[in-house]
Amino acid sequence: MADRLVLLCGTSFSGKSTVARVLAERLPARVVSLDEINERRGLWGGDGIPVEEWMRTHEVARVEVRELLGSGTSVVVDDTSSPRFLRDGWRALAAAEDVGFTLVYVDVDHATVRTRRAANRLDPRRQDVTDAVLEQHLAEFEPPGDDEDAVRIRSADDFFRSGGWGGS
Repeated sequence: MADRLVLLCGTSFSGKSTVARVLAERLPARVVSLDEINERRGLWGGDGIPVEEWMRTHEVARVEVRELLGSGTSVVVDDTSSPRFLRDGWRALAAAEDVGFTLVYVDVDHATVRTRRAANRLDPRRQDVTDAVLEQHLAEFEPPGDDEDAVRIRSADDFFRSGGWGGS
């Protein structure tokens, strides 16, 4: 398969990181996680991060992705990818690097997200997200529009059952 940028989109606790790991293994590709970049920068999104800091994290991610694509490595970007202008920016980066682009929307309902977060609080596998941050995130999340040609899934298995590589 030709070099490709796969952009994940979905709310917190939708399963994006799990999907990213599976996709990266099967492609093969490298995962660029904005949560991991934030951790390297001493930030944690579960407590809320100012917009300016998120934009700096996105710029770090864009540099890393450009370097990987430039070396011939496919990339899976693990992020909520909301709002739309962020998705459009990744799409433009893929076009500028002359690689395929796939937007994968991990579409999980809010009740499932809250159930997963509650389970995580009992058996922490990742850092928590405060109630206020999660509720604001769920309220403001912009899912992809029909014109964005997103592959809509609920799990990594759905991606491969669907035929996956929609988009350019």
